[in-house]
Amino acid sequence: MIQEFSLGLGNANGGIFVESQSITEGTVHIVDDDPSICRAVSRLLRSHNQLVQVYASAREFLDKQLDPGPACVVLDLQMPEINGLDLQQLLSQVSETLSIVFISGHADIPDTVRAMKAGAVDFLTKPFDESQLLAAVGTALARSQEACIRRDALNRDRAIFETLTRREREVCLRVAQGMLNKQIGGEFGTAEKTIKVQRGRVMQKLGAQSITDVVRLVERLRTGGHLPPPPRLS
Repeated sequence: MIQEFSLGLGNANGGIFVESQSITEGTVHIVDDDPSICRAVSRLLRSHNQLVQVYASAREFLDKQLDPGPACVVLDLQMPEINGLDLQQLLSQVSETLSIVFISGHADIPDTVRAMKAGAVDFLTKPFDESQLLAAVGTALARSQEACIRRDALNRDRAIFETLTRREREVCLRVAQGMLNKQIGGEFGTAEKTIKVQRGRVMQKLGAQSITDVVRLVERLRTGGHLPPPPRLS
């Protein structure tokens, strides 16, 4: 178990032995006001080739400009000024990719439930086993990596959509609703052949092979909050 004074797996000669292997790509941010815990946890993670950053308070962590890549936070529950639950709430408002693993020596059931309902990957009680921490961090980084992939894909969709002119966007949204060229032209007061040309440009700019591709892109943008809900067809 992780104690304040040591960290590692004992070998047959009584020394410290930890198999060196990477958990997964990403940075682990340790936020804990206990220096001994920070040292122990960072030592373990670095022995597994993990990139680690340590912070003595939530405020110090919030002042840090984070890289956009996969990352997780190993977060102490009880800290002065801003506690772990409050920091979790703040982070949920500014980041969709940071995963959180809570650690605490003074947790109760309501705190644990609140943290998990708010999206924490795990809640470990001090002292905890090294394997528990490694597993939790591995899961947290994998979840963050997936969130980064979704974010980057959404950004690509958004960038492609923004290459459309205003009228092409309007046509695109109506095509995604299943409207025919004649219907779109009637709404805009435009000839059907004009809509057909604009529709072709939309397909070309979006790199869409079918209407299904357009529908899926528009739906992803709506789900990501970049487009309003579709209007009801009369």
